[in-house]
Amino acid sequence: MGQDEGYLLDNRQAEAGTRFDALAALFDASTFRHFERVGIDAGWRCWEVGAGGPSVAAWLRERVGPTGRVLATDIDVSWTGTAATEGVEVLRHDVGRDDPPPGPFDLVHARLVLVHVTERDAALRPMVRALRPGGVLLVEDADPALQPLICPDEHGPEQERANRLRAGFRELLRQRGADLSYGRRLPRLLREAGLVDVEADAYFPITSPACDVLEAATVRQVRDKLVAEGLATDDEIERHLANIAAGRLDLATSPMISAWGRRPERDGSPPLL
Repeated sequence: MGQDEGYLLDNRQAEAGTRFDALAALFDASTFRHFERVGIDAGWRCWEVGAGGPSVAAWLRERVGPTGRVLATDIDVSWTGTAATEGVEVLRHDVGRDDPPPGPFDLVHARLVLVHVTERDAALRPMVRALRPGGVLLVEDADPALQPLICPDEHGPEQERANRLRAGFRELLRQRGADLSYGRRLPRLLREAGLVDVEADAYFPITSPACDVLEAATVRQVRDKLVAEGLATDDEIERHLANIAAGRLDLATSPMISAWGRRPERDGSPPLL
């Protein structure tokens, strides 16, 4: 996961590994489906931006084979480092501020990165510049404002409490510069960046054991900030965690919007970024 100095979900916290595992369980299948759609092949050079955990880089390594290259970058490689195997290079890199790594790349992919990066427009530029002509950029990001409830079926006080805590979490994200409507903008932003054949879709689970794991880890990771900002009490948080543990909540996620496009084989007018 990418982060800047104000990033709410710090990779160095113990809950980060649990969150990465839950995100992989929830979204890897959708990400891999998009990889299959764009046609990743042996020998491709791939840049995995804001890699967080190792699962996506490992899948890419298997697909590109021994003649390919996978570069996995993050501003904090505490968890990404486990992906450093033959065929996968791990590099500390701030996509919002650093020059792109040496390319060009056949595929550049970022999942749940730019929504958290204050310099998100600046971060998109090096990703586009790093593509070879004909290369593919796939950006997958959340749009919490599109579906703001963690319990869409708000039928009782336990679900109402869960949604209040989720609203508090979104407020913490806003305070740190997150764009909670970013996902829906991705198709337009990719076109404005000069990409062609742009498409997009959205996916989110309504209930899943991995949603429970993700929510519990997230709440534990930000509970002190929620209390400090007056957005929740310790009692509310403990009750919510107990309800999760008891399996009484149908927990969803924000929609994950996946948008992809290709750099033209022959670049014409300069991108609008």
